[in-house]
Amino acid sequence: MATISAALAISFLPSPTRLPVPTTASPSSRIKRTARFRCCAEPSSQEQDTAAAPPTLPPAKESTSSLLGISTSTWSAGVAGLGFLETGYLTYLKLTGSEAFCPISGGGCGDVLDSDYSAVFGIPLPLVGLVAYGLVTALSLQENGTDLLPGLYDLDIQLTLLLIATSMATASAYFLYILSTKFVGVSCSYCLLSAVLSFTLLFIRVKDFGFERIQKFAGIQLAVVVIIALALTNSYGSATTQLKGTDDFVLEPYETEITTESSPFAISLARHLHSIGAKMYGAFWCSHCNEQKQMFGREATKILDYVECFPNGAGKGKKMSSECQAAGLEGFPTWFINGKVLSGDQELEVLAEASGFVAEGTEQSKEIAPN
Repeated sequence: MATISAALAISFLPSPTRLPVPTTASPSSRIKRTARFRCCAEPSSQEQDTAAAPPTLPPAKESTSSLLGISTSTWSAGVAGLGFLETGYLTYLKLTGSEAFCPISGGGCGDVLDSDYSAVFGIPLPLVGLVAYGLVTALSLQENGTDLLPGLYDLDIQLTLLLIATSMATASAYFLYILSTKFVGVSCSYCLLSAVLSFTLLFIRVKDFGFERIQKFAGIQLAVVVIIALALTNSYGSATTQLKGTDDFVLEPYETEITTESSPFAISLARHLHSIGAKMYGAFWCSHCNEQKQMFGREATKILDYVECFPNGAGKGKKMSSECQAAGLEGFPTWFINGKVLSGDQELEVLAEASGFVAEGTEQSKEIAPN
């Protein structure tokens, strides 16, 4: 800068051929000319100090948006910090094989943590969450003015946090789907807490980014969602759900004797259910499945399309059949009738109504009988 200013100043000086220097110059003109050349050719002491000082990097941009009077970066750091503590505890349990403490009734927390769905490509899922929450915490503090990660001044921290929060919310939504379809009746408070924290982080980052600005990056967010969903689907393609509470024993399959006689109505209903492709999914150890079969009786039960979900037994190392897994069962028994799903043992009249069956000799059958 000093060189440029000197060059400009020199270019505007009068030419010596047009303005010859007088032999006797006044003290004022000599001082003025001397001052001009000194400023142009030699930087002042103040300019020297400025030029000698090393350039400083600009500080990280602090978040300007807020929620309830608190900056979004502070909210983001706090929420991610809670997630870091939770996943840290779960990572410790996973790596040490310790039993999880479930604040809500039941032992479902351990069932989920010990299942095939507790790892992604062989990496423990809590460890992945620990890294993600830790990164969000560090970036949020950096955004808030804390110099935790030097060298990130040129990085768009807002966009990075938005994409991380998007990926975490997508994974949480996928895991909630797994929990509702593969672990029916199992309570996992840690899973729900992590999902709440992930969706809260996404809301905070969207609020900080701004709805108008976020439209420019909607394509990137969509790509992140698709990549995460495909990766999890590929990782869990061969995962199976083990029967809850059967880690320490093996139950060999057995048949339960049907002691009741089948009524004509039960036999006719069983034939009708078979003709329309209705199926009953059950398990040999399920008492409600046995009760359902007793309602139909020996003869009618043989006619039903019954699917055994544990044909090779239940317990340690035994898995549910692929057909039952694909059906997304919510319990046993489960009926699939004309696109309807009926969970639990059902009265025969309920099955008849759901399947559109009308017994011969009833008033309804007379009304719809052909002339």
